[in-house]
Amino acid sequence: MGTAMKDLVECLAKYLVDRPEEVEVREVEGTTTSVLELRVGDGDLGKIIGKHGRTIQAIRAILSGVAAKEGKRTVLEILE
Repeated sequence: MGTAMKDLVECLAKYLVDRPEEVEVREVEGTTTSVLELRVGDGDLGKIIGKHGRTIQAIRAILSGVAAKEGKRTVLEILE
């Protein structure tokens, strides 16, 4: 499941930003929780967060739904 979640976040992020080549997703997987760390290029952070945080909330909601189906928990962190 982990790689699919990582690929999903990477794909979504690349469609949202101006510099898709600078999108980087790293996964730290535990027994019940996975942490996905997302890095984007300069100037693209706002596009990922969205107005009032709506875009990042939507991405996190999708991840939570998919992870819950698998009996896991996924946390998405944005690194600067």
